[in-house]
Amino acid sequence: MGIQAAPEVKFAIIHNAVMQKGNQLRINKMCEIAGVSKSGYYRWCSAAGSRETRDNADRKDFDLVLEAYRYRGYAKGYRGIYMRLLHMGIIMNPKKIRRLMHKFGLKCPIRKANPYRRMMKALQTSTIAPNIVNRDFVSRGARKVLLTDITYLFFGDRKKCYLSTILDACTREVLANCLSESLKVDFVLDTVGSRK
Repeated sequence: MGIQAAPEVKFAIIHNAVMQKGNQLRINKMCEIAGVSKSGYYRWCSAAGSRETRDNADRKDFDLVLEAYRYRGYAKGYRGIYMRLLHMGIIMNPKKIRRLMHKFGLKCPIRKANPYRRMMKALQTSTIAPNIVNRDFVSRGARKVLLTDITYLFFGDRKKCYLSTILDACTREVLANCLSESLKVDFVLDTVGSRK
């Protein structure tokens, strides 16, 4: 039974054993133990130059991937790296980015779901009211469906105030309004209290 590893790893182990001083193991026996072919080993040895060239090119490309990965100090996945590289003016295939990340052991931590957002989503599902109006405002008549809105009004030197209004959905008439410098709940309640 052969060793459980990639053929390239097995070939490298055999090559290192062969290069050892005083080695008495034969190549065909080591290939048999490793579960690889002798011809495959020799092919691997003859491709050493092109493999080294490819590794050097991968190393240069990985340096760019690493720079994009570390940009702004937080970890990114291959999509974020791809987008960052585009901003840097470098076009690199996402499959290549994933291959380089795998080859050099670069991992992006899986982001955990925000517990507060999950809690809000869970609470929201139980409080959603049925859509009775279904955007049919006119047929229900005047003062049957009321709409509220808060508008920001800017004035002077970067100052702002808030305008709360109640509108009749049928006639589009403003039934009540209230102006305030803060967004406190009382301000909205005052608008409801001042309704005509």
